[in-house]
Amino acid sequence: MVTPVSITAIASFSPLGVDPEGVWQQYLDTDSLIKSNVVGGKNVPTAALSGALVQEVEVLKNSNPNYKSLDKSVLYAMLASRQAVQRSGWGTDDIFGVNIGSSRGATELFENHFEEFLQTGKTAVQASPATTLGNISSWVAQDLKSNGPDISHSITCSTALHALLNGVAWLRAGMATKFLVGGSEAPLTPFTIAQMQAMKIYSNSTDAYPCRALDLDKTQSSMVLGEGAGMACLELGYVPDALAYVEGIGYATEVLKHSVSISAEADCMQKSMRMALEGIDPNDIDAVVMHAPGTVKGDTSEYAAVQQVFGTNLPLLTTNKWKIGHTFGASGLLSLEFAVMMLQHNHFIPSPFMPQQEGRPLKKILVNAVGFGGNAVSVVVSK
Repeated sequence: MVTPVSITAIASFSPLGVDPEGVWQQYLDTDSLIKSNVVGGKNVPTAALSGALVQEVEVLKNSNPNYKSLDKSVLYAMLASRQAVQRSGWGTDDIFGVNIGSSRGATELFENHFEEFLQTGKTAVQASPATTLGNISSWVAQDLKSNGPDISHSITCSTALHALLNGVAWLRAGMATKFLVGGSEAPLTPFTIAQMQAMKIYSNSTDAYPCRALDLDKTQSSMVLGEGAGMACLELGYVPDALAYVEGIGYATEVLKHSVSISAEADCMQKSMRMALEGIDPNDIDAVVMHAPGTVKGDTSEYAAVQQVFGTNLPLLTTNKWKIGHTFGASGLLSLEFAVMMLQHNHFIPSPFMPQQEGRPLKKILVNAVGFGGNAVSVVVSK
């Protein structure tokens, strides 16, 4: 990248918690946060919010009459965005853009409204505006009283990192000086989980690690859904005391033979990683936070792509989905937060299924995301 971009704050709202030190302590704990929960009358493994965070959502929902009709995906985004902006030090006079995405949007609310329609033939007045994907960024902008542009989009599981790409593009184009980017997802609903089960990729394990992300020897897919939101504050150039700097960005889409799968060596991820590494020696990458959803094909194809890009000198490889499940459109930003925390603490957190010893100090980490449709994004962040 010609002009670097600073990450001046990151905030998340997920099963890991909300406080940065608390989130880091959760990562240091080798236990998974995936538990058996009742969804649609059935016990399934999910990574759900704690009771305390559920209460925070209810408090926010009841704090404003206009918030009562909002989906959890919007409320999670609002809570994470408030924290990110506060930590960045942005004030009411700062003009910043907002780009927040979601793979599914208002999943629970849409299912509830549709069930009401099937039963009564009618639907609520707020059904349409409350289930429109664009209302995530719009409501966050309203809540923060932002005067800049607000953009929402869905690019499946790479949505949050695509939001980061958009933020970087706006900043480098001189159309903004600050941008709030991220993703939010609340997919723990009967219909959403049923869709994953129909594809035969959802875990039915009751083991301590229901999601076996980066277990390259597994013979059965083990994806588990999680929920939450992640936000990052971006500013153009080197900002003193920034959390990290975006040094490289890459993206790619591959020609698909199947609507939900990628090639055996993840061609799109190879291209996105190589683009992100332009001007950067691959040997300088200390670790890769992989997308690694816990599916057999998803994990092995990404690993093959990493081998193609880095050769025999592989960096440290990890993922956080064994811990918090797959949060769809929010997952890329939660992976970015994971990477930035490892940089800050100079401490590598491995997957239980790919134990690796820490080597040299962590200075540069590459983060991957890919979604249905073969849309890949890679981002290089540094201290």
